[in-house]
Amino acid sequence: MYTFHSRVRYSEIDANGHITLDNIINYMQDCSTFHSEDLGVGIQYLQKNHQVWMLSAWQIVIEQLPKFAQEITIGTQAYDFSNVFGYRNFAIMDETGAYLVKANSIWCLTDTVTGRPMRIKPEFVACYGIAKPLEMNYADRKIIIPHNGQKQNPIQVQYHHLDTNQHVNNGQYVKMALQYLPKDFSIYQMRAEYRQQAKLGDIILPVVFSVQRGFVIVLENEDGKPFSIVELLSR
Repeated sequence: MYTFHSRVRYSEIDANGHITLDNIINYMQDCSTFHSEDLGVGIQYLQKNHQVWMLSAWQIVIEQLPKFAQEITIGTQAYDFSNVFGYRNFAIMDETGAYLVKANSIWCLTDTVTGRPMRIKPEFVACYGIAKPLEMNYADRKIIIPHNGQKQNPIQVQYHHLDTNQHVNNGQYVKMALQYLPKDFSIYQMRAEYRQQAKLGDIILPVVFSVQRGFVIVLENEDGKPFSIVELLSR
């Protein structure tokens, strides 16, 4: 497993002194980009070859939230490749190596010129390698949209929502969804499904659904089609 070490910063915590979910995602995203950069297949390589890894789905399980000033290790590994999809685990561990957070993610290699998925070449597989998957209860990629949701005020995509691919970063959708949770809601598992890209100036229409153990937040375009679906569950 590829790893890097860090310490939870004051700017990354909530009012209770624990790291926020969107910053957990930031750490994991940083870990995967560091991994690719160190292997020589990072951002510049992908841009030169008109390729991008588009996130299709997240599943993050939180056993214990890291707290302010805690020393942590963030790790990632590829564990499977299938046609156009790559499968990657993430983990955050404490000073003893115990797992605090585990995650699964599914990525689609995409041609930035045509916008179409690309078949993953053996060179990519050889570069990343294939590790044994982390032990966790793997959930479905697809999230079922419930009925009778509550519409919220629209959000217009701003520059700070974008990443180097010039569309809304995957973590930003989750950050948008988090604002609709009750203040005392404790997240055990987050799943996110990504269906299309939102770009600068687009209007995102949030719809909030109550479900057993939590909430589903659908972030739609003006035609009612989801950009992203985020499920947030307690234990």
